[in-house]
Amino acid sequence: MQRGAVLPGRRQWHLTVTAAAPYIPKEIGTMRTPTFFNATRILTAFLLATMVIAVIPAQADDKAQQQADIRKVSQDILSELIRVQPSAQGVVDRAAGFAVFSTAGLKIFFAGGGMGSGMAVNNQTKQVVYMKMAEVQAGLGVGFSKLKQVWVFETQGAFNNFVNSGWEFGGQATLNAQAAGEGGGYAGAIPVSPGVWIYQLAGDGLAASLTVKGSKYYKADELN
Repeated sequence: MQRGAVLPGRRQWHLTVTAAAPYIPKEIGTMRTPTFFNATRILTAFLLATMVIAVIPAQADDKAQQQADIRKVSQDILSELIRVQPSAQGVVDRAAGFAVFSTAGLKIFFAGGGMGSGMAVNNQTKQVVYMKMAEVQAGLGVGFSKLKQVWVFETQGAFNNFVNSGWEFGGQATLNAQAAGEGGGYAGAIPVSPGVWIYQLAGDGLAASLTVKGSKYYKADELN
């Protein structure tokens, strides 16, 4: 490119200006700059952090959902018990504590046995302890897959022992329910130990007896 400049009374000079092309390294088309690497690292770290954060609430939500399911099923069983045996309301209210167990609506079966869930409630402190029940051997009276029980504990010691140490029925035994007018108001309940009673719901009423063999009850540590 040429541009001319004329000064008065002087010779005419011609000034030539040539625009040089910028220097561009041959490697620029393939070179990965530090900025690219930094952005990649930041994006990767963000995605990993997001995945970890997403897993933690999911686990907490799952635990909360299981607790809610157990409470719902337990409340339904208590309502059913009081409907078929109204006197049970006073028995449960006066007790040191009670527990409810069921296999209804739960994904509980595994190879060689079955498992259910439940909750124990301290009537004095209102503390709830989530528990499990396992069938070690075949045989739970009306059938483990349809089991619905309400345990009643007359004393605080009996309740605490059940929650903290669990309960296991070893050898096979058949236990009979109290008839009306017997057992100090525990009509329809099955005595299993001094101060410990079980209401076993079966069909549209209460079971007259309970055959137990190889079943155990214990605290569900992962839900408490």
